[in-house]
Amino acid sequence: MPVSGLDQSANRVIPRAYMSAFILVTSLFFMWAIAHNLNDILIRQFQKALDLSRGQASFIQVSFYFAYAFAAIPAGYAMKKLGFKRAILCGLLLYALGAALFYPAAAVANYSFFLLALFIIATGIVFLETSGSGYITLVGDPATAARRINFAQSFNGLGGFVAPLLGGLFIFSGIEHTPDAIAALSPQALAEYRAQEARQVQLPYLGLAGILLIVALLVAITRFPAAGAGGASAGKPSLAGVFAHRSFVWAIVAQFFYVGAQIGVWSYFIDFTKEVTPLTPEKTAAFYLSASLLSFMVGRFIGTWLMKYIAPRSLLGLYALINVALVGIALATGGIAAVFALGATSFFMSIMFPTIYALGLEQLGDKAEMGSSLIIMTIISGAIIPPVMGYLSDAYTVQSAYGVPLVCYGMVWLSTRLGGREHGLPGESGRADQAA
Repeated sequence: MPVSGLDQSANRVIPRAYMSAFILVTSLFFMWAIAHNLNDILIRQFQKALDLSRGQASFIQVSFYFAYAFAAIPAGYAMKKLGFKRAILCGLLLYALGAALFYPAAAVANYSFFLLALFIIATGIVFLETSGSGYITLVGDPATAARRINFAQSFNGLGGFVAPLLGGLFIFSGIEHTPDAIAALSPQALAEYRAQEARQVQLPYLGLAGILLIVALLVAITRFPAAGAGGASAGKPSLAGVFAHRSFVWAIVAQFFYVGAQIGVWSYFIDFTKEVTPLTPEKTAAFYLSASLLSFMVGRFIGTWLMKYIAPRSLLGLYALINVALVGIALATGGIAAVFALGATSFFMSIMFPTIYALGLEQLGDKAEMGSSLIIMTIISGAIIPPVMGYLSDAYTVQSAYGVPLVCYGMVWLSTRLGGREHGLPGESGRADQAA
Protein backbone atom coordinates (compact mmCIF):
# COMPACT_ATOMS: atom_id res chain seq x y z
CA MET A 1 0.00 0.00 0.00
CA PRO A 2 1.64 3.28 -1.04
CA VAL A 3 1.82 6.11 1.43
CA SER A 4 -0.14 8.34 -0.95
CA GLY A 5 -3.03 5.92 -0.66
CA LEU A 6 -3.43 7.04 2.94
CA ASP A 7 -3.65 10.73 2.06
CA GLN A 8 -6.81 11.27 0.07
CA SER A 9 -9.74 12.81 1.93
CA ALA A 10 -10.31 16.03 3.78
CA ASN A 11 -9.75 14.13 6.99
CA ARG A 12 -6.45 12.59 5.95
CA VAL A 13 -5.05 9.60 7.80
CA ILE A 14 -1.62 11.29 7.43
CA PRO A 15 -1.87 15.11 7.15
CA ARG A 16 0.39 16.40 4.39
CA ALA A 17 2.36 18.66 6.75
CA TYR A 18 3.58 15.62 8.67
CA MET A 19 4.47 13.43 5.69
CA SER A 20 8.30 13.79 5.75
CA ALA A 21 8.55 13.21 9.49
CA PHE A 22 6.02 10.36 9.25
CA ILE A 23 8.13 8.57 6.61
CA LEU A 24 11.31 8.93 8.66
CA VAL A 25 9.68 7.79 11.90
CA THR A 26 8.13 4.86 10.05
CA SER A 27 11.66 3.77 9.05
CA LEU A 28 12.48 3.49 12.76
CA PHE A 29 9.86 0.77 13.11
CA PHE A 30 11.95 -1.25 10.64
CA MET A 31 15.17 -0.56 12.56
CA TRP A 32 13.99 -1.65 15.98
CA ALA A 33 12.42 -4.80 14.51
CA ILE A 34 15.91 -5.84 13.36
CA ALA A 35 17.18 -5.96 16.96
CA HIS A 36 14.05 -7.66 18.31
CA ASN A 37 14.15 -10.44 15.75
CA LEU A 38 17.90 -10.98 15.73
CA ASN A 39 17.44 -12.06 19.35
CA ASP A 40 15.70 -15.20 18.08
CA ILE A 41 18.87 -16.00 16.12
CA LEU A 42 21.09 -15.19 19.11
CA ILE A 43 19.21 -17.64 21.34
CA ARG A 44 20.21 -20.48 19.04
CA GLN A 45 23.68 -19.08 18.28
CA PHE A 46 24.68 -18.53 21.91
CA GLN A 47 23.66 -22.07 22.82
CA LYS A 48 26.51 -23.14 20.54
CA ALA A 49 28.99 -20.31 21.05
CA LEU A 50 28.70 -20.02 24.83
CA ASP A 51 27.55 -23.56 25.74
CA LEU A 52 24.16 -22.49 27.13
CA SER A 53 20.98 -24.41 27.84
CA ARG A 54 17.71 -23.05 26.42
CA GLY A 55 16.81 -21.72 29.85
CA GLN A 56 20.14 -19.90 30.14
CA ALA A 57 19.87 -18.57 26.58
CA SER A 58 16.44 -17.13 27.44
CA PHE A 59 18.24 -14.48 29.48
CA ILE A 60 18.88 -12.79 26.14
CA GLN A 61 15.19 -11.89 26.24
CA VAL A 62 15.24 -11.21 29.99
CA SER A 63 18.02 -8.65 29.61
CA PHE A 64 16.43 -7.12 26.52
CA TYR A 65 12.88 -6.81 27.77
CA PHE A 66 13.74 -5.87 31.34
CA ALA A 67 14.83 -2.56 29.79
CA TYR A 68 11.19 -1.84 29.03
CA ALA A 69 10.38 -1.66 32.75
CA PHE A 70 13.54 0.30 33.46
CA ALA A 71 13.39 2.82 30.61
CA ALA A 72 9.73 3.33 29.68
CA ILE A 73 9.03 6.07 32.25
CA PRO A 74 12.33 7.93 31.53
CA ALA A 75 11.53 7.64 27.81
CA GLY A 76 8.08 9.11 28.36
CA TYR A 77 9.60 11.91 30.44
CA ALA A 78 12.17 12.60 27.71
CA MET A 79 9.42 12.66 25.09
CA LYS A 80 7.49 15.20 27.17
CA LYS A 81 10.42 17.46 28.11
CA LEU A 82 12.65 17.19 25.03
CA GLY A 83 10.04 16.59 22.36
CA PHE A 84 9.69 13.68 19.98
CA LYS A 85 12.71 14.49 17.82
CA ARG A 86 15.30 14.72 20.60
CA ALA A 87 13.90 11.66 22.35
CA ILE A 88 14.22 9.72 19.08
CA LEU A 89 17.83 10.89 18.73
CA CYS A 90 18.59 9.65 22.26
CA GLY A 91 17.12 6.28 21.35
CA LEU A 92 19.12 5.95 18.13
CA LEU A 93 22.42 6.77 19.85
CA LEU A 94 21.80 4.28 22.67
CA TYR A 95 20.81 1.60 20.17
CA ALA A 96 23.99 2.24 18.16
CA LEU A 97 26.16 2.10 21.29
CA GLY A 98 24.73 -1.26 22.35
CA ALA A 99 25.19 -2.72 18.86
CA ALA A 100 28.82 -1.53 18.75
CA LEU A 101 29.49 -3.22 22.11
CA PHE A 102 28.82 -6.60 20.49
CA TYR A 103 32.28 -6.39 18.93
CA PRO A 104 34.28 -6.43 22.21
CA ALA A 105 31.74 -8.77 23.84
CA ALA A 106 32.35 -11.32 21.09
CA ALA A 107 36.12 -10.85 21.32
CA VAL A 108 36.08 -12.00 24.96
CA ALA A 109 33.08 -14.37 24.45
CA ASN A 110 31.50 -13.15 27.69
CA TYR A 111 27.76 -13.73 28.12
CA SER A 112 27.35 -10.99 30.74
CA PHE A 113 28.95 -8.48 28.37
CA PHE A 114 26.49 -9.50 25.65
CA LEU A 115 23.58 -9.11 28.07
CA LEU A 116 24.75 -5.60 28.98
CA ALA A 117 24.98 -4.69 25.29
CA LEU A 118 21.46 -6.05 24.70
CA PHE A 119 20.13 -4.06 27.65
CA ILE A 120 21.60 -0.84 26.17
CA ILE A 121 20.16 -1.68 22.74
CA ALA A 122 16.75 -2.26 24.27
CA THR A 123 16.91 0.95 26.32
CA GLY A 124 17.46 2.86 23.10
CA ILE A 125 14.59 1.01 21.45
CA VAL A 126 12.28 1.90 24.35
CA PHE A 127 12.97 5.57 23.58
CA LEU A 128 12.27 4.91 19.89
CA GLU A 129 9.07 2.94 20.50
CA THR A 130 7.66 5.37 23.04
CA SER A 131 8.41 8.44 20.91
CA GLY A 132 7.88 6.91 17.49
CA SER A 133 4.59 5.19 18.32
CA GLY A 134 3.38 8.28 20.16
CA TYR A 135 4.21 10.56 17.23
CA ILE A 136 2.51 8.29 14.68
CA THR A 137 -0.59 8.02 16.85
CA LEU A 138 -0.92 11.77 17.45
CA VAL A 139 -0.19 13.28 14.01
CA GLY A 140 -3.75 13.00 12.71
CA ASP A 141 -7.39 12.36 13.53
CA PRO A 142 -7.69 10.08 16.61
CA ALA A 143 -10.39 8.12 14.77
CA THR A 144 -7.78 6.94 12.25
CA ALA A 145 -4.98 6.28 14.76
CA ALA A 146 -5.35 2.46 14.55
CA ARG A 147 -5.01 2.52 10.75
CA ARG A 148 -2.08 4.94 10.89
CA ILE A 149 -0.06 2.99 13.43
CA ASN A 150 -0.85 -0.34 11.76
CA PHE A 151 0.52 1.10 8.51
CA ALA A 152 3.71 2.30 10.24
CA GLN A 153 4.02 -1.02 12.07
CA SER A 154 3.91 -2.81 8.70
CA PHE A 155 7.52 -1.74 8.30
CA ASN A 156 8.24 -3.26 11.69
CA GLY A 157 7.02 -6.46 10.05
CA LEU A 158 9.43 -5.88 7.16
CA GLY A 159 12.29 -5.61 9.66
CA GLY A 160 11.09 -8.79 11.30
CA PHE A 161 11.20 -10.58 7.95
CA VAL A 162 14.68 -9.29 7.09
CA ALA A 163 16.31 -10.01 10.48
CA PRO A 164 16.19 -13.85 10.39
CA LEU A 165 17.43 -13.76 6.79
CA LEU A 166 20.41 -11.67 7.85
CA GLY A 167 20.97 -13.86 10.90
CA GLY A 168 20.77 -17.05 8.87
CA LEU A 169 23.20 -15.70 6.29
CA PHE A 170 25.72 -13.84 8.45
CA ILE A 171 25.44 -15.19 12.02
CA PHE A 172 24.79 -18.91 11.56
CA SER A 173 28.03 -20.44 10.29
CA GLY A 174 26.37 -23.58 8.95
CA ILE A 175 28.58 -25.73 11.18
CA GLU A 176 26.39 -27.93 13.38
CA HIS A 177 28.07 -30.50 15.63
CA THR A 178 26.07 -33.28 17.27
CA PRO A 179 26.58 -33.81 21.02
CA ASP A 180 28.77 -36.82 20.21
CA ALA A 181 30.90 -34.75 17.82
CA ILE A 182 31.26 -32.04 20.46
CA ALA A 183 32.40 -34.62 23.00
CA ALA A 184 35.00 -35.95 20.55
CA LEU A 185 36.68 -32.54 20.06
CA SER A 186 39.88 -31.77 21.91
CA PRO A 187 39.65 -28.96 24.49
CA GLN A 188 41.64 -26.68 22.17
CA ALA A 189 39.45 -27.48 19.13
CA LEU A 190 36.29 -27.01 21.17
CA ALA A 191 37.49 -23.64 22.49
CA GLU A 192 38.34 -22.47 18.96
CA TYR A 193 34.96 -23.65 17.65
CA ARG A 194 33.08 -21.73 20.33
CA ALA A 195 35.26 -18.62 19.88
CA GLN A 196 34.62 -18.63 16.13
CA GLU A 197 30.88 -18.99 16.67
CA ALA A 198 30.95 -16.04 19.09
CA ARG A 199 32.81 -13.90 16.54
CA GLN A 200 30.06 -14.52 13.98
CA VAL A 201 28.02 -11.67 15.51
CA GLN A 202 30.71 -8.99 15.33
CA LEU A 203 30.41 -7.63 11.80
CA PRO A 204 26.59 -7.78 11.56
CA TYR A 205 26.15 -5.73 14.73
CA LEU A 206 28.95 -3.31 13.86
CA GLY A 207 27.28 -2.68 10.50
CA LEU A 208 23.97 -2.14 12.28
CA ALA A 209 25.59 0.49 14.53
CA GLY A 210 26.86 2.36 11.47
CA ILE A 211 23.43 2.40 9.82
CA LEU A 212 21.86 3.72 13.03
CA LEU A 213 24.27 6.66 13.11
CA ILE A 214 23.29 7.55 9.53
CA VAL A 215 19.60 7.43 10.49
CA ALA A 216 20.31 9.65 13.51
CA LEU A 217 21.87 12.22 11.18
CA LEU A 218 18.76 12.17 8.97
CA VAL A 219 16.53 12.68 11.99
CA ALA A 220 18.69 15.58 13.15
CA ILE A 221 18.26 17.47 9.87
CA THR A 222 14.52 16.76 9.40
CA ARG A 223 11.83 19.12 10.71
CA PHE A 224 9.28 17.50 13.03
CA PRO A 225 6.02 19.50 13.19
CA ALA A 226 4.30 19.47 16.59
CA ALA A 227 1.98 16.48 16.96
CA GLY A 228 -1.26 16.62 18.89
CA ALA A 229 -0.56 16.15 22.57
CA GLY A 230 3.14 15.55 21.97
CA GLY A 231 5.85 17.47 23.70
CA ALA A 232 4.22 19.68 26.29
CA SER A 233 0.71 18.92 27.46
CA ALA A 234 -0.60 21.30 30.06
CA GLY A 235 -1.86 19.11 32.85
CA LYS A 236 -0.23 16.60 35.15
CA PRO A 237 -2.34 13.50 34.60
CA SER A 238 -2.46 11.08 37.51
CA LEU A 239 -2.20 7.32 37.41
CA ALA A 240 -5.72 7.15 38.84
CA GLY A 241 -6.97 9.25 35.94
CA VAL A 242 -5.31 6.97 33.39
CA PHE A 243 -6.52 3.74 35.00
CA ALA A 244 -10.07 5.10 35.27
CA HIS A 245 -10.56 4.08 31.64
CA ARG A 246 -11.59 0.46 31.17
CA SER A 247 -10.24 0.43 27.61
CA PHE A 248 -6.80 1.41 28.87
CA VAL A 249 -6.75 -1.12 31.73
CA TRP A 250 -7.61 -4.00 29.42
CA ALA A 251 -5.14 -2.74 26.81
CA ILE A 252 -2.44 -3.09 29.49
CA VAL A 253 -3.55 -6.68 30.14
CA ALA A 254 -3.81 -7.53 26.44
CA GLN A 255 -0.43 -6.01 25.57
CA PHE A 256 1.32 -7.86 28.40
CA PHE A 257 0.06 -11.24 27.25
CA TYR A 258 0.38 -10.49 23.54
CA VAL A 259 4.02 -9.39 23.73
CA GLY A 260 4.93 -12.37 25.89
CA ALA A 261 3.28 -14.70 23.39
CA GLN A 262 4.96 -13.06 20.39
CA ILE A 263 8.44 -13.12 21.89
CA GLY A 264 7.96 -16.67 23.16
CA VAL A 265 6.70 -18.01 19.82
CA TRP A 266 9.57 -16.48 17.85
CA SER A 267 12.30 -17.12 20.44
CA TYR A 268 12.02 -20.90 20.24
CA PHE A 269 10.70 -21.24 16.70
CA ILE A 270 14.04 -22.54 15.41
CA ASP A 271 14.37 -24.98 18.32
CA PHE A 272 10.73 -26.05 17.79
CA THR A 273 11.42 -26.67 14.10
CA LYS A 274 14.54 -28.69 14.89
CA GLU A 275 12.60 -30.76 17.43
CA VAL A 276 9.57 -31.65 15.30
CA THR A 277 11.59 -31.95 12.04
CA PRO A 278 15.04 -33.11 13.26
CA LEU A 279 16.65 -33.26 9.81
CA THR A 280 16.03 -29.54 9.13
CA PRO A 281 19.32 -27.54 9.13
CA GLU A 282 19.55 -24.40 11.30
CA LYS A 283 19.82 -22.12 8.29
CA THR A 284 16.65 -23.62 6.82
CA ALA A 285 14.85 -23.23 10.13
CA ALA A 286 15.93 -19.57 10.18
CA PHE A 287 14.47 -19.14 6.69
CA TYR A 288 11.20 -20.72 7.90
CA LEU A 289 11.15 -18.14 10.66
CA SER A 290 11.78 -15.42 8.11
CA ALA A 291 8.88 -16.68 5.99
CA SER A 292 6.67 -16.57 9.08
CA LEU A 293 7.72 -12.99 9.69
CA LEU A 294 7.04 -12.15 6.05
CA SER A 295 3.44 -13.20 6.71
CA PHE A 296 3.56 -10.90 9.75
CA MET A 297 4.46 -7.96 7.49
CA VAL A 298 1.81 -8.85 4.89
CA GLY A 299 -0.72 -9.23 7.67
CA ARG A 300 -0.06 -5.65 8.81
CA PHE A 301 -0.92 -4.25 5.37
CA ILE A 302 -3.99 -6.47 5.03
CA GLY A 303 -5.10 -5.66 8.57
CA THR A 304 -4.77 -1.92 7.90
CA TRP A 305 -7.05 -2.35 4.89
CA LEU A 306 -9.55 -4.56 6.75
CA MET A 307 -9.95 -1.89 9.43
CA LYS A 308 -11.72 0.26 6.85
CA TYR A 309 -14.58 -2.25 7.12
CA ILE A 310 -14.18 -4.10 10.44
CA ALA A 311 -13.91 -2.48 13.88
CA PRO A 312 -10.31 -2.82 15.14
CA ARG A 313 -11.43 -4.37 18.43
CA SER A 314 -13.52 -7.00 16.62
CA LEU A 315 -10.70 -7.87 14.23
CA LEU A 316 -8.27 -8.14 17.15
CA GLY A 317 -10.55 -10.57 18.99
CA LEU A 318 -11.03 -12.72 15.89
CA TYR A 319 -7.28 -12.92 15.25
CA ALA A 320 -6.63 -13.89 18.89
CA LEU A 321 -9.09 -16.80 18.63
CA ILE A 322 -7.50 -17.98 15.38
CA ASN A 323 -4.10 -18.03 17.07
CA VAL A 324 -5.46 -20.08 19.96
CA ALA A 325 -6.53 -22.65 17.36
CA LEU A 326 -3.23 -22.56 15.44
CA VAL A 327 -1.09 -23.06 18.55
CA GLY A 328 -3.41 -25.89 19.52
CA ILE A 329 -2.66 -27.54 16.16
CA ALA A 330 1.09 -27.02 16.69
CA LEU A 331 0.80 -28.75 20.07
CA ALA A 332 -1.32 -31.64 18.83
CA THR A 333 0.51 -32.50 15.59
CA GLY A 334 4.12 -32.98 14.47
CA GLY A 335 6.37 -32.59 11.47
CA ILE A 336 5.99 -29.83 8.92
CA ALA A 337 2.27 -29.42 9.73
CA ALA A 338 3.16 -28.26 13.24
CA VAL A 339 5.82 -25.90 11.87
CA PHE A 340 3.33 -24.45 9.38
CA ALA A 341 0.65 -23.95 12.04
CA LEU A 342 3.06 -22.21 14.39
CA GLY A 343 4.47 -20.08 11.57
CA ALA A 344 0.97 -19.01 10.53
CA THR A 345 0.39 -17.38 13.93
CA SER A 346 2.62 -14.50 12.81
CA PHE A 347 0.05 -13.38 10.23
CA PHE A 348 -2.60 -13.10 12.92
CA MET A 349 -0.23 -11.46 15.40
CA SER A 350 0.43 -8.73 12.86
CA ILE A 351 -2.19 -6.21 13.97
CA MET A 352 -2.12 -6.98 17.68
CA PHE A 353 0.53 -4.65 19.13
CA PRO A 354 -0.44 -1.46 17.26
CA THR A 355 -4.18 -2.08 17.59
CA ILE A 356 -3.98 -2.73 21.33
CA TYR A 357 -1.80 0.37 21.65
CA ALA A 358 -4.23 2.59 19.72
CA LEU A 359 -7.31 1.23 21.52
CA GLY A 360 -5.62 1.80 24.88
CA LEU A 361 -4.93 5.47 24.11
CA GLU A 362 -8.16 6.36 22.30
CA GLN A 363 -9.95 7.69 25.42
CA LEU A 364 -6.96 9.27 27.21
CA GLY A 365 -6.73 12.71 25.58
CA ASP A 366 -4.01 14.76 27.30
CA LYS A 367 -3.10 11.67 29.37
CA ALA A 368 -1.84 9.91 26.21
CA GLU A 369 1.85 10.45 27.03
CA MET A 370 1.56 8.71 30.39
CA GLY A 371 -0.61 6.00 28.88
CA SER A 372 1.91 5.42 26.09
CA SER A 373 4.75 4.91 28.58
CA LEU A 374 2.69 2.49 30.67
CA ILE A 375 1.66 0.42 27.65
CA ILE A 376 5.27 0.25 26.49
CA MET A 377 6.23 -0.95 30.00
CA THR A 378 4.06 -4.04 29.54
CA ILE A 379 6.63 -5.27 27.03
CA ILE A 380 8.53 -6.52 30.11
CA SER A 381 6.48 -9.68 29.58
CA GLY A 382 9.14 -10.50 26.99
CA ALA A 383 11.49 -10.95 29.97
CA ILE A 384 9.04 -13.24 31.78
CA ILE A 385 7.27 -15.56 29.37
CA PRO A 386 10.23 -16.73 27.21
CA PRO A 387 12.24 -17.89 30.27
CA VAL A 388 9.18 -19.80 31.49
CA MET A 389 9.02 -21.48 28.08
CA GLY A 390 12.78 -22.05 28.06
CA TYR A 391 12.84 -23.87 31.38
CA LEU A 392 9.71 -25.84 30.48
CA SER A 393 11.40 -26.94 27.26
CA ASP A 394 14.51 -28.01 29.21
CA ALA A 395 12.36 -30.03 31.61
CA TYR A 396 9.93 -31.46 29.02
CA THR A 397 9.95 -30.61 25.29
CA VAL A 398 10.03 -27.41 23.25
CA GLN A 399 6.67 -28.35 21.75
CA SER A 400 4.97 -28.67 25.14
CA ALA A 401 6.26 -25.22 26.17
CA TYR A 402 4.02 -23.68 23.51
CA GLY A 403 1.05 -24.23 25.79
CA VAL A 404 2.12 -20.93 27.39
CA PRO A 405 1.44 -18.71 24.33
CA LEU A 406 -1.84 -20.55 23.78
CA VAL A 407 -3.01 -19.25 27.17
CA CYS A 408 -1.66 -15.79 26.34
CA TYR A 409 -3.71 -15.52 23.13
CA GLY A 410 -6.76 -16.55 25.12
CA MET A 411 -6.12 -13.63 27.46
CA VAL A 412 -5.86 -11.24 24.50
CA TRP A 413 -9.26 -12.42 23.30
CA LEU A 414 -10.76 -11.98 26.79
CA SER A 415 -9.32 -8.46 26.97
CA THR A 416 -11.03 -7.46 23.72
CA ARG A 417 -14.35 -8.62 25.15
CA LEU A 418 -13.99 -6.79 28.46
CA GLY A 419 -12.12 -3.72 27.27
CA GLY A 420 -14.80 -2.51 24.88
CA ARG A 421 -17.57 -2.04 27.42
CA GLU A 422 -16.98 1.64 28.03
CA HIS A 423 -19.38 4.39 27.01
CA GLY A 424 -19.62 3.49 23.33
CA LEU A 425 -16.01 2.97 22.30
CA PRO A 426 -15.64 3.26 18.54
CA GLY A 427 -13.69 0.02 18.37
CA GLU A 428 -16.71 -1.82 19.87
CA SER A 429 -19.74 -0.23 18.31
CA GLY A 430 -18.47 0.32 14.79
CA ARG A 431 -15.53 1.19 12.61
CA ALA A 432 -12.90 3.21 14.42
CA ASP A 433 -12.16 5.18 11.26
CA GLN A 434 -15.54 6.30 9.99
CA ALA A 435 -14.32 9.85 9.53
CA ALA A 436 -11.51 8.72 7.23
